[in-house]
Amino acid sequence: MNIRTIAIAAMMSTTMLVGAAHAEKVLRWTSQGDALTLDPMGQNEGPTNSMNGQIYEPLVNRDRDMVLEPGLAESWKPLGATGWEFKLRKGVKFHDGADFNAEDVAFSIARAQAQSSDFKEQVKSIKEVKIIDDHTVQFLTDGPNPILPNEITNLYMMDKGWSEKHNVTVPQEFEAGEETYAVRNTNGTGPFVVDQRLPDELTVLVKNPNWWGAANAEHNIDKIEYRPIKNAATRVAALLSGEVDFVLDPPLQDLKRIDSTAELKTVTVNQIRTIFFGMDQGVAELRNSDVKGKNPFQDKRVRQAFYQALDVAAIQRVVMEGLSFPAGIITSPGVHGFTKELDARRPFDPAAAKGLLADAGYPNGFTIQLDCPNNRYNNDEKICQAAVAMLAKIGVTVKLDAIPKSQHFPKIKNRVSDFYMLGWGVPTLDSHYVFSYLLHSKGSWNGTGFANARVDELTDTFAVETDLAKRDKMIAEAWSIVKDEIVYLPIHHQVIGWGMSTKLDLPITPNDSPQFRWAKLQ
Repeated sequence: MNIRTIAIAAMMSTTMLVGAAHAEKVLRWTSQGDALTLDPMGQNEGPTNSMNGQIYEPLVNRDRDMVLEPGLAESWKPLGATGWEFKLRKGVKFHDGADFNAEDVAFSIARAQAQSSDFKEQVKSIKEVKIIDDHTVQFLTDGPNPILPNEITNLYMMDKGWSEKHNVTVPQEFEAGEETYAVRNTNGTGPFVVDQRLPDELTVLVKNPNWWGAANAEHNIDKIEYRPIKNAATRVAALLSGEVDFVLDPPLQDLKRIDSTAELKTVTVNQIRTIFFGMDQGVAELRNSDVKGKNPFQDKRVRQAFYQALDVAAIQRVVMEGLSFPAGIITSPGVHGFTKELDARRPFDPAAAKGLLADAGYPNGFTIQLDCPNNRYNNDEKICQAAVAMLAKIGVTVKLDAIPKSQHFPKIKNRVSDFYMLGWGVPTLDSHYVFSYLLHSKGSWNGTGFANARVDELTDTFAVETDLAKRDKMIAEAWSIVKDEIVYLPIHHQVIGWGMSTKLDLPITPNDSPQFRWAKLQ
């Protein structure tokens, strides 16, 4: 081989390497807030579940239409009133090469039932996981559970051996600020593997070539780079400049601008999520109020006054750019148990609200603090600012404390917030999920202190009722009680909009959780 031939060969080799590098499909995206943890049972929060769902997998998944589909379980069937049987997918390996089997399922359910787990309500009906063989498990339940497959669609399976090796057999104590190996390190079975994790800065995922679904994979993504950007204008600028390919939460007022920009597009859908305010009715005295010796929220007239002082139509029109639907209950269309009749609101009536406050003994109002996230929901801080102004008109002075979600959510879970914003999605698509977390007296996200024996009884009963007509009647009764008691202040059901490059094909889903296993990048 002469020198000229060697030079040509070297040049061709370099060209091929450059071509291969350019061929790598790198998806760059952003949103306002990062996953709170990579421990898949540490926090049951939308963006956290979404990030972990790229890495870990559940037994039962949902397709583009939110219909149940096989995940790590190929099939499942009820065992009468005693539970469910799941046939596990064979040949599945965790990212470190360990085999996935029934022991991992039994371990994961036990871990999800731990006191520090944020998923324990979803698996509390399971009294035993019976291993039939390596690829067959039975979930034996405390009575029939007709919706159990729906309850585990965001319950991710972990490797028992890896968890024992790294001393993470129980979830982190998130509210206590605990840091464990599982917070930044992962070992899932999913389509992507964590390559780099810098919380609140950068998370890099790379394609899992050994994923069980690789042969029939719909995605063509080699690498995912996620950088949270809190500032809304900066997120949009990153999309307009081509710095990112996808923005999960562009400002609603910028959707038209994005859609009219060459090589960009938007997609919208009604989200299965309701935004509302919670009021702590369970403490004798509020923590951040000038009312001493009693709790104004224990008086239904005060709660109703707050409700009727909030002009949700104005919030829809001005703050949300029309992209929301006023809510009467804290669950959205598409969730079993929702009806238009239940979702009807009491009238906006500030004069009546002032009268109710006077009747309750607060003719001049009072002061209180509103706790609000500033990096979680569409226009969350702006909604809170609007509520502050509306409540001022009935004499209530509200101090707004808008903080990142990582600081906000523990205030609710630790019961140190008097008045707060929260949003709630329903991955099970069933009202029981809302009641078990938010309205049952033992619900882990019930920051209101609301406790009603009949609601508790109904919640526990419609969890096991298999007669659908009877079950629907129970759900309707429970919602009627909660609505009449004004436990929460519903604001609206969200509409979500995504902005992305026209080179990206990524279907939007009502749970606002991008599934990059479906993503294709030109």
